[in-house]
Amino acid sequence: MNPADYQRAARDWLERNVPSEGRADGDPIAQAKDFMARLYDAGYSGITWPERWGGQGLTQEEERAFAAAARDFTLPIYVFSIGLGMTGPTLVDRGTDAQRERFVRPLLRGEEIWCQLFSEPGAGSDVASLQTRAERDGDDWIVNGQKVWTSVAQHADWGLLLARTNVDVPKHKGLTMFVVDMHHPGVTVRPLKDMSGRSNFNEIFFDDVHIPDEHRVGDVDDGWSVAVTTLLHERLSISAGVGMGGQKDNPASLEALRRTVDTSDPLVRDELVELHIRSRALALFNQRLAQETEAGVFPGARGSAAKLLLAELTLYQADLATRLAGPESVVGGHPLGTVLSTAPGLALGGGTNEIMRNIVGDRVLNLPPEPRVDKTVPFKDLKVGTQA
Repeated sequence: MNPADYQRAARDWLERNVPSEGRADGDPIAQAKDFMARLYDAGYSGITWPERWGGQGLTQEEERAFAAAARDFTLPIYVFSIGLGMTGPTLVDRGTDAQRERFVRPLLRGEEIWCQLFSEPGAGSDVASLQTRAERDGDDWIVNGQKVWTSVAQHADWGLLLARTNVDVPKHKGLTMFVVDMHHPGVTVRPLKDMSGRSNFNEIFFDDVHIPDEHRVGDVDDGWSVAVTTLLHERLSISAGVGMGGQKDNPASLEALRRTVDTSDPLVRDELVELHIRSRALALFNQRLAQETEAGVFPGARGSAAKLLLAELTLYQADLATRLAGPESVVGGHPLGTVLSTAPGLALGGGTNEIMRNIVGDRVLNLPPEPRVDKTVPFKDLKVGTQA
């Protein structure tokens, strides 16, 4: 099937299967799982993922065609965004065959929800300073510690957990990655309410949580390299909007603003043109990265550039929308109020804009790196939070 036919077929399916707007009856998580199962059974989940592990085994052309078809719909799949964009690709890249066989298909079909457990109160952008400990106990690992700012953890069945397994080596060298059962005794999830009034993030506590060694991803003390894989996928998925659905219901989108602001004003039109240019540039950059990935050229640090561009575009879009709509847009339950209050989060999640600029400068532009402390210092001798 050529891409145009594929897009038409996908749009036809979406028109018949995407839930009606404003539907509030029933459990939204159950409804999301039902939709995800139908999406998978129709062949539109895991489009480019390997067939061996439950994907469709198709190309980026079909992926882009589906994305184009979905642009005018709001797909109820946000709760699966971490699994689809971050943890699932990491398991495909770095997991064992047994882990792929066990976890990938249920993830793609929406049977299980995933979260990513990296950030801690003292380890945000400097993730390698994390202190959550995993200690070997026979065939198990016993985990104690805390994570924070974890999306969808309150709904998650599984999490990808980065923990410290060795304090006698420099901090990047003493980490190990695990798959953790979020329903295991000793795992406590506490939602955090943000300024938008929603609980998009959570803090999680681990008290003597047992993880079997078969759920270790990668080698012992080599978790940083696995985490880099996850972070690269995270930044690419954020910039591409994986799991976010279309822009149809975004009151700050170009289409929405054209309907609601005075486009007879040439200054307003100039600003809308600027928004279009920035949006189109990011879309083309993401398309190029996707094409290179399909050709076997992994984007590497340029994924950080894509994530930075999206964060800056989101802030610009929110600022423009509220300036054009006026002060009333941020009071009285105006839909733009939520856009404005949530936009800054994208400049933090997945690495701050400042960290992204450092990565791009260091690894893409080859600029001189910032001064760093001695990387040979063991973690136990470091002051936590230093940039080693």
